[in-house]
Amino acid sequence: MSAWSKRIPFKVDIAGIIDIMGSSLYSRPDTPIRELVQNAHDGIMRRRQLNLTHAGRIDVEQNAEAGTLSFTDDGVGLNAEDAEEYLGTLGVGITGMIKKRLRGEIEPGGGDSLIGQFGIGLFSAFMLASRLVVETRRWDSTEGVRWEAGAGTDIDLSSCEREQVGTTVTLHLKPEYRQFSEQTELLETAVKEFADFLPIPIFINNGKARANVINAAWFEPTPEREAVELELEGYFSETPLDVISIRIEKPVSISGALYVTPQRTPGFADEATVAVTVRRMVISRKIQRLLPEWASFLRGVLELNDCSPTASREGLVLDENFQLVRSVLEQLIFEHFERQAREDLPRLQATIAWHRYTLAGAALGNPRLRGLLKHTYRFPTSHGQLTFQEILARSEVDPLFEDEADKVLWYNADRRQERWANSLFSGNSVPCVHALMSFEESLLATLAADETSTGQTVDVRAASPSAKGFASSILGIRDVEDAPSEWQEFLSATGAKILVASFQENQPVMAFLNERRELVRTFDELKKEGTIPAGFQRMIDAHFRGESPAENEVLLNRSHRLIGRALTQSTRSPLASVMRLLVLNALSSAGASTEREAQRQQAEDLDWIAEALWGRNP
Repeated sequence: MSAWSKRIPFKVDIAGIIDIMGSSLYSRPDTPIRELVQNAHDGIMRRRQLNLTHAGRIDVEQNAEAGTLSFTDDGVGLNAEDAEEYLGTLGVGITGMIKKRLRGEIEPGGGDSLIGQFGIGLFSAFMLASRLVVETRRWDSTEGVRWEAGAGTDIDLSSCEREQVGTTVTLHLKPEYRQFSEQTELLETAVKEFADFLPIPIFINNGKARANVINAAWFEPTPEREAVELELEGYFSETPLDVISIRIEKPVSISGALYVTPQRTPGFADEATVAVTVRRMVISRKIQRLLPEWASFLRGVLELNDCSPTASREGLVLDENFQLVRSVLEQLIFEHFERQAREDLPRLQATIAWHRYTLAGAALGNPRLRGLLKHTYRFPTSHGQLTFQEILARSEVDPLFEDEADKVLWYNADRRQERWANSLFSGNSVPCVHALMSFEESLLATLAADETSTGQTVDVRAASPSAKGFASSILGIRDVEDAPSEWQEFLSATGAKILVASFQENQPVMAFLNERRELVRTFDELKKEGTIPAGFQRMIDAHFRGESPAENEVLLNRSHRLIGRALTQSTRSPLASVMRLLVLNALSSAGASTEREAQRQQAEDLDWIAEALWGRNP
């Protein structure tokens, strides 16, 4: 078999390319409106660079009877050579060529004001239209040019009569898209969505008022806070809690405004989203991964001229410039909140109070955010709302009872014991922190660890009799020890660990709950009843696998007359039954659920006491 070779040109199936654009590249049927307005904008900006007094305008006109949609600009226009080279070649856009090499036609650097780049915008019109007609006249020519094509057909290029310099693109719409020639509101929505901030006025159907806003307070060189806040409220339909105006050129160009949304995000995994414009053309109102993960409560509008739109112009390329913008934005956001901490603390604390769980969770992995929160995040405590620094200042230890830490932070993680903990700490200068969310408990511990890294030993301990120093320094309890084995067995149905101690004579029993134990017990009860879905049960089993949650704890006061007397007698005596009732009541008052066996014993104890009081031999 003889060897052979052949050079062949690439062939492009225009109809196939257009189908790909509609099904894969662009996600919206109104995308061609954005692309054609963008082309018109670039034509006008090129003419402005030749004539600085030229204002320019874009007109969009619907013709329901003919089923057409037209875009007219008074920009620089095209001659026959331009139309042949740039309109008929997919991927060779005149704006992109200017940005790369045609600097002689405009002032140096003038391409910076142009939006187009890829040379596919005109072809996107075939998503809506079966035929396109372009009529244009270049600024330095007396002859008009007509360019006409159908999807997948040859192009007809001819001269035409045209008095006005500029370009008109007419879409002969497919039947399924004729609503774009009939519904004015549909067209207005698309123009506002994509081109609201373009510096060139856009008029629809020869209307007297422009369809786009053009000016926005957040783009002003020295924006006024109140004006920015009002315009953000109108644009996003919600009232900002705080506004961060941004305008920098180095190391990257960023202008616009961010604001704190009043919408509470359900956790700290949601991503912050912002509207992004490039040379005032809206790229997307929902750009993600631009703001730091911890700032999911921020929204806003940013002009990012150093970022590159994707080919679909519906997102940004995640390149080095994108990452630089992201890094600079995080720095600016931190500086804003840190400045507020020094100069306007009430406003910052209002933001933190509104989005406290998002911030508390995110701060676990962000040292700089923790550094901000330790002065501003207010934990609920037995002494009222306090910041970490205030809690730390009040958590001095008594060296008589503590030899391991310079500071001890006491906390309660069970909402049912909040009032009880408050009463225990009411007469003490040391506060008890109510870390009622798991990540608040973790935040408290992490902040304490940050302090320990500076050389000060800070310990975080649960407000429980088994915690070192709690009984002696907080409760004033002495001689804590396990109850005798017969009393542990007698009270075993309560599900609590029984301790004996000496404390105030007027209080016979104190109960302390362990939240995780109560949670496990509740899940076990539901499992027995068969009311937990199998998938959820697997999650529960995985979460608690290999874990034996600590028991609830009960302190019996040997200094109390009844308890002291009962402990000297047999567990078969009436006083023993009275003590068991007191223990169950203390657990119930603290919020513990009552075991079924304990409920049965409670009924028996009442019968036993009744018989004893009546003087009968049970």
